[in-house]
Amino acid sequence: MKITLNQDPAFPETEVIINCPQADEDILHFVAMLRVHQRKLVGTWEGESYLLDVKDILYIDTADKRTFLYTLGRVYESALRLYELEEALAGLEFLRASRSAIVSFRHVQSIRPELGGRLLVTMEGGERLYVSRQCAAAWREKLRELERSFVK
Repeated sequence: MKITLNQDPAFPETEVIINCPQADEDILHFVAMLRVHQRKLVGTWEGESYLLDVKDILYIDTADKRTFLYTLGRVYESALRLYELEEALAGLEFLRASRSAIVSFRHVQSIRPELGGRLLVTMEGGERLYVSRQCAAAWREKLRELERSFVK
């Protein structure tokens, strides 16, 4: 793969162009990672609305019909429902952990199998979350993908 960086103050904005014979899995993953840096979510904390970088979100969960965005420093409330956030974050390293939670795979420190087919995930900052049995297969597949990417 050839990588070229052209810097010129005359450029009005940053533009990323990928020229390839065919977009394989690695290229599509790279594009998805670039999109994370462009995406923002709106979160409310103490009556103020904040623009949050998606890359700073550790996980998202729901309780009492309210949706919360967890970062290292704060918990924000979102006006969007969990399924809307899941659709918006599709392909951006977020995985469903249960019916009420979506987790950013990039902020996972460790994963441990638990009884009954569940997984225990430890996040940056030490918070622990359970991955349901129904969602665990997707997590195991994500780990296999990650391992295969290093073998190449």
